[in-house]
Amino acid sequence: MDILSKIQTKLIAPKNQRNNFGNYSYRSCEDILEALKPLLNEYQASIVFNDTPVIIGDRYYIESTATLIDSAGKQIQAKAFAREPDIKKGMDVAQVTGSSSSYARKYALNGLFAIDDTKDPDTTNRHQKDQKNTETKTITPNQLKKVFAVLGETKSSETEVKKFFSLESMKDMTQTQFNEFLQITGAQK
Repeated sequence: MDILSKIQTKLIAPKNQRNNFGNYSYRSCEDILEALKPLLNEYQASIVFNDTPVIIGDRYYIESTATLIDSAGKQIQAKAFAREPDIKKGMDVAQVTGSSSSYARKYALNGLFAIDDTKDPDTTNRHQKDQKNTETKTITPNQLKKVFAVLGETKSSETEVKKFFSLESMKDMTQTQFNEFLQITGAQK
């Protein structure tokens, strides 16, 4: 879809939000949409979201699908997941779901429009130096055993995990993906 590459090239979504506790700037879903709307207007396109609750193991996730539709009706999609926390202090149940939806939408937009958040502390809440080491380094044999143990405990399937992380083999899981897997499943290191 030609329009997608044009939008990807022109889209600039600044990090207008600030996390003073973690001392970093980040962009929200709303920031991305604000930057995206003029380009959608320019290219006569629209963006539509579809959020679906999904159960993986015993945890609830929001699966968000962002669909770009051009004036001819052609569509392209990207999906992202965000886990609902068990408890979020100061939020009622609807706010917890809404927060997960917003987070999943942000990452669906990141995927669709090639917005690079890999150096964003918001992505992993780790320092950039730590993240570089874990982005490409694959997991150890002991960590692989841990993955399979967690899969057994949560009754999740290897196929689901490989699909979620776009892996051909579980051995290809990176340290970053391993940490995310543990976070998603609620498992301890």
